[in-house]
Amino acid sequence: MLSAEAIVGLQDRLTEQWHKEPALVADTWDVVLALVARQHRANYDLWHTEDEARTPNATDAQIVDVKRRIDSTNQLRNDLAEQIDVALLDFLAAKKLPNTAAPLNSESPGLMIDRLSILALKIYHTRQEAERKEAPEGHATRNQDRLTILKEQRRDLSACLDALWRETLAGTRRFKLYRQLKMYNDPSLNPAIYGKRK
Repeated sequence: MLSAEAIVGLQDRLTEQWHKEPALVADTWDVVLALVARQHRANYDLWHTEDEARTPNATDAQIVDVKRRIDSTNQLRNDLAEQIDVALLDFLAAKKLPNTAAPLNSESPGLMIDRLSILALKIYHTRQEAERKEAPEGHATRNQDRLTILKEQRRDLSACLDALWRETLAGTRRFKLYRQLKMYNDPSLNPAIYGKRK
């Protein structure tokens, strides 16, 4: 049902494919992996939209447009991380899990998968920088060092995700759905929005 190896492999494949063919739609029969793919796409879009805001010659109007797209994409990213947890908890409920008496993990699988998604993007772009031919001296070495660190972080996080799932199935650990409860996109909760209405 949940495998860090499958998730990381999917995220890496999609990152590579989307950089060649941005409109490509991930095709997977697995419900959780389909959510993982959609969540990763939100991170992919967020990464590249944030880059647009950093363009030195961007106009004020372009930055406003980018900021709004960042907010909506970030909302989608968080919503999909929650949906991953919902799908996993639905699967577990049929097995009368998670064990409510087990110690609680501080982070849910959906949030760990979100972090793996960001690491996949960092690894891809850091590798690009390490291989950039026209880069200044020392650039490749510095990025190879960064790549080593990022890969170690991903290995560690992948092992933690697999351990959490294994222990949850064994009834020795549990996780909960933590709603992100973002306020900035909700017109009834953000005073910058509701305060401006007349």
